[in-house]
Amino acid sequence: MDDMKKFIGHKALTVSEAMRLIDDNQNGIIFMIDEQQRLIGCITDGDIRRFLLSGGKMDAKAVDAMNPSPKVAHSESEARTLYHRRNYVVIPITDEDGRIIGLFTGEGHEITNRTPLNVPVVINAGGRGTRLDPFTRVLPKPLIPVGDLPIIEHIMKEYQTYSCNEFHIIINYKKELLKAYFSENDNKYDITWHVEETPLGTGGGLSLLKGVFSDTFFFANCDALLTANYESMMRFHKDHHNIITMVCAYKNINIPYGVVDIGVNGAIEKMREKPLISFLTNTGIYIVEPEVTDDIPEATPIDFPDIVEMERKKGKRVAVFPVGESDWMDMGQLDELEKMRIRLYGE
Repeated sequence: MDDMKKFIGHKALTVSEAMRLIDDNQNGIIFMIDEQQRLIGCITDGDIRRFLLSGGKMDAKAVDAMNPSPKVAHSESEARTLYHRRNYVVIPITDEDGRIIGLFTGEGHEITNRTPLNVPVVINAGGRGTRLDPFTRVLPKPLIPVGDLPIIEHIMKEYQTYSCNEFHIIINYKKELLKAYFSENDNKYDITWHVEETPLGTGGGLSLLKGVFSDTFFFANCDALLTANYESMMRFHKDHHNIITMVCAYKNINIPYGVVDIGVNGAIEKMREKPLISFLTNTGIYIVEPEVTDDIPEATPIDFPDIVEMERKKGKRVAVFPVGESDWMDMGQLDELEKMRIRLYGE
């Protein structure tokens, strides 16, 4: 029953609380129950994404985003059949009153082949990585190891699982070390180097790629690893005719203090004890149309969020694709390096 608790959510949960449960169990789903412990639906990270994109709020009730007709079984043998036949992540087993009496998570299954996207990938690897000082006095940030591999290679390997094998890497700081590492790399990546003569921020380096692409490409900073569904991201980008899609992660932070809102003359208007703050944060990963590079001034430092705002003000469609907090690993700060290593390699 303790193992089941991480998959169960009560109907009173908010969307942000449901997101936290989904992230905690790392299976992408929870099952919602009513006061009588009866199954009333399920909610996945995809359900939450669609709810938010349709205008839903993080503090809304999770039942407003759930699927009210989840697939269920009434015995382990039935769950086993459903699981293998349709590759469900978790199959709830219910009694005759609709109460969950078990969950079938399978006995190990092969990872399904990912749909080849064959989309070029641009990685911005030119920054000094000041947040990772003193390590970056010796190595450029992309070469700082996380387990057996440097962060940039983890990123590249994730893209390769979708047959994205064409890499364009923007470099500046300690660029020769980066080139030397990959020149002797046994994997023989398909890399084109683009050298900034002066630092151009998180977006200005794209001016070096004017005319390079005729179709959509990924653009990523070199300090974040994303394990979400890249095919879904690309489909969302294409279906909505976005010029830029910004991938954002849900973030939930518990404030460890009582929070007080005041009005005129210090009158207390509201008090909240250790509130949960929920928001979407930019992961530094984008899907971009090639005409964006034409709008970027040459040899001019500019950050990519400023480019997003520039396109938005022109009336171009820019949008957010939300992913779960557990789908995003950021190594931009020292205390995050070990967390990322544990996520990738275990204790």
